[in-house]
Amino acid sequence: MALNAPQKTAAQLVGVVVVMGALAWASVPFYDWFCRVTGFGGTTGVATAGSDEILEKTIKVRFDGSKDRGMPWEFKPMVREMEIKIGETGLAFYEAYNPTDRPIAGQASYNVTPYAAGAFFEKIACFCFEEQVLQPGERVQMPVTFFVDPEIVDDRDGKYVHTITLSYTFYEIDLPEGYAALETGENTGAEANMN
Repeated sequence: MALNAPQKTAAQLVGVVVVMGALAWASVPFYDWFCRVTGFGGTTGVATAGSDEILEKTIKVRFDGSKDRGMPWEFKPMVREMEIKIGETGLAFYEAYNPTDRPIAGQASYNVTPYAAGAFFEKIACFCFEEQVLQPGERVQMPVTFFVDPEIVDDRDGKYVHTITLSYTFYEIDLPEGYAALETGENTGAEANMN
């Protein structure tokens, strides 16, 4: 059965909408993968172990912490700067404090600057890999273990990097289901005791 001109145009438009929707859906994971592989936009790498090679050359790593507007936590690096050998495993801590009277969940986004260093900054372990929940009045120190890949000294742009800034921004997120149920259960129990 042949389509007439208006039906053919409608079918083409539906096809375009479907293709555009599929591209939009796939763009977020593709962009995330692209940034992690290339270090684009200061996205760091993830390593399972430290570097096998440690150079005598050192590099400064600065630490920065900020919060999204409306995030009630206090959040800051414990030390602002350290100097490590390239390839050496570094350990830094950030402190978070929940001054409110309710549990709050947060997730940290991160990047490094200059962007040329992103492909060479490797995290072994980081609080940013999972969501954090702080109880009312709770203060925690959260570690990040990292190294700078020795390949940075041979990179066309990376070899000129002498200081890397690691930045985190904490955002408030919904409490995990278990916490939300616990909080609701505690409120229900308190209301039952009041009756």
